[in-house]
Amino acid sequence: MALNFPNQSRSFDPGRQSIRFTGYDGVFEISVFVQVDLLRRVTDKPMSDETLCLAAFDGMRKKVEGHVSKAYSRRRGATLILTADDIK
Repeated sequence: MALNFPNQSRSFDPGRQSIRFTGYDGVFEISVFVQVDLLRRVTDKPMSDETLCLAAFDGMRKKVEGHVSKAYSRRRGATLILTADDIK
């Protein structure tokens, strides 16, 4: 089954330096973490605080979801961490 993203909520995880959101594979909930370093590289903008990180994520959410779906198809699991290697 394909990964989908019906819940638009997201949050900043300072411990992981990531944006966290949720995807679903049927009835299975998948926790997704997008590293702040990845957002910084892709947008070439400073990520000095939570607000800037969330704004950068929001601006490219659809693109991120596409990369998450591709990464998930290669390595299924209950948690997925999207890194720079996943978007090459």
